[in-house]
Amino acid sequence: MFADARLIRTESRPLTLAVIAGLACAFLIARAVPLAVGAIAPIAEPLCMSAEAGSALDKVEPIGSYALPNVPGKRVTIVRVFYGPGGFTRAHRHAGSVTAYITKGEIRSQLGGGPVEIFKVGQSFFEPPGATHLVSANASNTEPAELIAVFVADEGAQLTTFIE
Repeated sequence: MFADARLIRTESRPLTLAVIAGLACAFLIARAVPLAVGAIAPIAEPLCMSAEAGSALDKVEPIGSYALPNVPGKRVTIVRVFYGPGGFTRAHRHAGSVTAYITKGEIRSQLGGGPVEIFKVGQSFFEPPGATHLVSANASNTEPAELIAVFVADEGAQLTTFIE
């Protein structure tokens, strides 16, 4: 268990920073330009590749990762996502199913084809495998927000893939 946690922590740092930077960039662009997300994507892409995080407080903290003995080839991975004021992650997909539970503040979320929704403490949302997560952001520019994400995916799968 401890070896898995150290492996996740070491390997996830670059991905975590990229997720946070991308969300911050997408949030700022979406607020500044009143266009549909599809119209913003070609403009935002070059900016988001080198953008810094929306907040210095944004981070993803691994909690655990466990093979599912009753479902061969599958693994459950749990992370805590902290968004500082105005923090976000750029558009992405996940290899498996994801359930998010909001533990602090409010999270703005939009899956491809769906409306932008705001989830409060105690609420949760589900992302089916391969869904496009267009918006994942702190709904506040003054208060922090936090969620716990539980991934169920194939063993060895890349959990998050950013949309180019």
